[in-house]
Amino acid sequence: MHTHQALFDNRRAAGRELAYVLSDARYDLVLALPRGGVPVAYEVAAALKLPFDVVIVRKIGAPGQPEVGLGAVVDGDPPQVLWTPDLLQIFQPSESYLEAEVQRQLSEITRRRQTYIGDRAPINASERHILLVDDGIATGGTAKAAARALCQVGAASVTLAVPVAPQSTLDELATEVDDLICLATPEPYIAVGLHYQDFTQTSDDEVISLLQKIHFF
Repeated sequence: MHTHQALFDNRRAAGRELAYVLSDARYDLVLALPRGGVPVAYEVAAALKLPFDVVIVRKIGAPGQPEVGLGAVVDGDPPQVLWTPDLLQIFQPSESYLEAEVQRQLSEITRRRQTYIGDRAPINASERHILLVDDGIATGGTAKAAARALCQVGAASVTLAVPVAPQSTLDELATEVDDLICLATPEPYIAVGLHYQDFTQTSDDEVISLLQKIHFF
């Protein structure tokens, strides 16, 4: 039987490896996709001495099929709503359904943001060179929504940086971001967690403490 070799000890170790390959580049803000992206991004922000925040993405599910993403609401200043036109065409949900779902996800984003960082407003991404960080990618839907939203609010550039992802997803995401940095693209790619020795779910408490450790600008 083939035993799978973990590439990273844990998320923070992966973040240190990522920071190493990013060390000489020019960025001015690190944004993490919570929760798993936070320990990775923390190490990157600490190593590069950059401000650090979270960007929360919530999927808008189809009526009766919440796993189908008709769109996404992305936390920010202001929050952005992005739609997937072909799926809207297929499901044809009512305006009132979509409005209610957007409001529901916006309040969930507000709730989570308050949990993570209290009443501090999101860092404005406009005209910033952003490093968008997660602990790994499977389908890339969340990263894509975040990248599009950051472009909409006028980010100067968006670089997606992850420890591990399937090549096929990176190819799809390449058109969404200015640059892509990924340490490993193992094949076959089964799940992000298989590439970590320790992939224990990141807790809200860990997110809160890591976000408090880095000074915001």
